[in-house]
Amino acid sequence: MPAASLLPLFGSAAGPGALGGPAGGGAGGGGRKAAGPGAFRLTEKFVLLLVFSAFITLCFGAIFFLPDSSKLLSGVFFHSAALQPPPPPPGGQPRAPPQLGGGSGAAAAAAGGAGSLERIRADHERALREAKETLQKLPEEIRRDIRQDKEKLLQDARGRKEAGAPGLPQRLFRQPVGAVGQEPADPTVRQRRDKIKEMMKHAWDNYKRYAWGLNELKPISKQGHSSNLFGNIQGATIVDALDTLYIMEMKEEFKEAKEWVEENLDFNVNAEISVFEVNIRFVGGLLSAYYLSGEEVFRKKAVELGEKLLPAFNTPTGIPWALLNIKSGIGRNWPWASGGSSILAEFGTLHLEFVHLSHLSGNPVFAEKVMNIRKVLNRLDKPEGLYPNYLNPSSGQWGQHHVSIGGLGDSFYEYLLKAWLMSDKTDEEGKKMYYDAVQAIETHLIRKSSGGLMYIAEWKGGLLEHKMGHLTCFAGGMFALGADGAPNDKTGHHIELGAEIARTCHESYDRTSMKLGPEAFRFDGGVEAIATRQNEKYYILRPEVIETYMYMWRFTHDPKYRQWGWEAVEALEKHCRVDGGYSGIRDVYNNLESHDDVQQSFFLSETLKYLYLLFSEDDLLPFEHWVFNTEAHPLPVLHKDDGNNEENQK
Repeated sequence: MPAASLLPLFGSAAGPGALGGPAGGGAGGGGRKAAGPGAFRLTEKFVLLLVFSAFITLCFGAIFFLPDSSKLLSGVFFHSAALQPPPPPPGGQPRAPPQLGGGSGAAAAAAGGAGSLERIRADHERALREAKETLQKLPEEIRRDIRQDKEKLLQDARGRKEAGAPGLPQRLFRQPVGAVGQEPADPTVRQRRDKIKEMMKHAWDNYKRYAWGLNELKPISKQGHSSNLFGNIQGATIVDALDTLYIMEMKEEFKEAKEWVEENLDFNVNAEISVFEVNIRFVGGLLSAYYLSGEEVFRKKAVELGEKLLPAFNTPTGIPWALLNIKSGIGRNWPWASGGSSILAEFGTLHLEFVHLSHLSGNPVFAEKVMNIRKVLNRLDKPEGLYPNYLNPSSGQWGQHHVSIGGLGDSFYEYLLKAWLMSDKTDEEGKKMYYDAVQAIETHLIRKSSGGLMYIAEWKGGLLEHKMGHLTCFAGGMFALGADGAPNDKTGHHIELGAEIARTCHESYDRTSMKLGPEAFRFDGGVEAIATRQNEKYYILRPEVIETYMYMWRFTHDPKYRQWGWEAVEALEKHCRVDGGYSGIRDVYNNLESHDDVQQSFFLSETLKYLYLLFSEDDLLPFEHWVFNTEAHPLPVLHKDDGNNEENQK
């Protein structure tokens, strides 16, 4: 307020009355101006000022410190809604603005002021009640309420974002052929398949009882287990098991798993995850669940997660990082991986899922990212036609020349073949890369022991290490799956390669005390298909040997593969089944069981699924309509002749 406007209120020593002007008491009248009946003495004015200031302070303090003060301010002082003229009647002249100075306006203002005070009082009382209720709660309840409020805010924010941006394209769901199969005709086969379903129920029920919503189960301790591979993302076993539950027709379990995904699966976490593991388990599991069931929540969650993985490709070459903080988008590689290199089996095992993400989202960026990986690889020289396990994402050059068809390399070769099959055999580049690689593998890595066992060695800078990992045993199934497209009439030869690898891997099981295979086995020093080092003798419920049995059964119908599979079932039941689920074994050569106390999520996703398919008819997930990702999640072939390769827009 300007100073001049304050003078009439406060007076001034320099004013006329003080100087004895016309209204003064004469030159010699040393007293004040005589106080008239309407005037205040200075002390009275000062007291009045203090009272007025205290009142103003009290009002403003109440308004700013009560709950929702911004709303109260607008309601008490800024009656903007009341001052807005109503809209003109249709087709008529604008109405006159309301009169503020009349008697009715004053009455309305008084009523509005009283209403505002009532609202202030009610809000104040409500805030006191809420504070009292909060103080009476347990700390766990307060933390739960805070968490729920945060989740609601995140959901509201996501909802606003989705409302302002185009969503996924509408898609007419058509279930691919073979999502459900017939009962086995043979009663013995049917009985064995039912047993495998009971094993799935035992694993699932105990996970639900002791570790629901967490990543994995510790069946001895009967509590949850979480690997740092998933960061803070939870529910790996649930997502990994969705399609197994579906094909086993465990409908109630599938329903509860779907509800958990809908309500609890959250990717908004500030944590570092393995791009490879999250892709094959979570993205693959969600895609497969969508294609089997048609439930839209699975498609939305898969695309949402796929988008969060895209920053991993922000490298000079486009070769993705192994590890990614999915909140910050900052990536890095494993510190032990050949000078900060990316790993062949990790960046080479994104293709199937990312092509399907583009297919379901209408966004080509996913497919473009994985096709760029091929461009980088095709520009490089391959030592002896082989692909080393390490590639630097900054320089685009190979790291150390270590080649393995097992760990660090395995699923890269698998995805070359399956990319061709999934494209309805139109991906000629993937086909050529696969068969060229198999030729180099056969020339430089495949060997036969003195006892006649075929194995796939590892190649380190030109020298062979005569070791074969359990992970490498998947290759028997891969050779059989790719036999039909083999060049130069080599179909029979590739089936034979698959059969020989299956036999060797069966021997690795049969030569242990528990009839379960070790993590790795060797062919040197006078031993064949036996683990010689203590850190290679464990079994963690791995699926690769059973996977090869399943493929070999489908392509040959030789009954020995079902018999070998049943031997594995009996060994699992005898040595790995415990009261709280299934556990891995620390030493398969020791008659005394020592459990590792982990029920891996891939036991439900892969091991039990492959066993179930081994004892099912061929019409369940037939190979001409489905391919399996490396976590055994079935993805449909994108047939070029049935319209499924195009989005069905409404």
